[in-house]
Order: sequence, then structure tokens, then C-alpha cells
Amino acid sequence: MKIDSTLKSIGPGTVSAGSTRSSKGAPSKPSSGGGESVQLSPLSSQMQAIEASMAETPVVDSARVAEIKQAIADGRFKVNPHAVADSLLQTAHDLIQSKLA
Repeated sequence: MKIDSTLKSIGPGTVSAGSTRSSKGAPSKPSSGGGESVQLSPLSSQMQAIEASMAETPVVDSARVAEIKQAIADGRFKVNPHAVADSLLQTAHDLIQSKLA
């Protein structure tokens, strides 16, 4: 790729110090007057309640993790290779299908 040096340089003093940008794309300030009101649907309230309950739910069941760790340590944890293979194949199938869709 060849660099083109035909660009004109801008000399000093071309842009004035007091210039400002246009506010054409700037977000407008909300008006303090007017009597507008917003009403949310009952579904919105349900969604907020679900979000709140999900935020309180832990992502990992610590008791279950501790139970599995203890079972592994005691030698009681058994892996079903057929179930693991079936799940792996199903996951691969799902990924392939999602790429084709």
C-alpha cells in the first residue's frame, strides 16, 4: 500500500479557540414542566420481581459441590461414561445445528 502525501495541512489559526460543536446529535434534557406520566404494565412488575429473586439466588449450590467433593475424596463418586458420551454428542449436535441455522 502506498501512502498518499497529497493531504493539505491545516495552518495555525484555522480553528478559532472559541468555536463550539453543534448539539444536533446530543441528547435533549428532560423538561421539568409538562404533565407527562409513564405507566408500566403488570408484566413489567413481574419481570422486576423475577430479576430481584434471581439476583438473590446463588449461581452455584455450594452444598452440592461440597457433597460431590466429599464423594470423590471417599471414592464413592461414580462416573457414568455412557451418560457423559451421550451428553457430549448432544452438545456437539446442538452446536452444529446452531451454526447451520
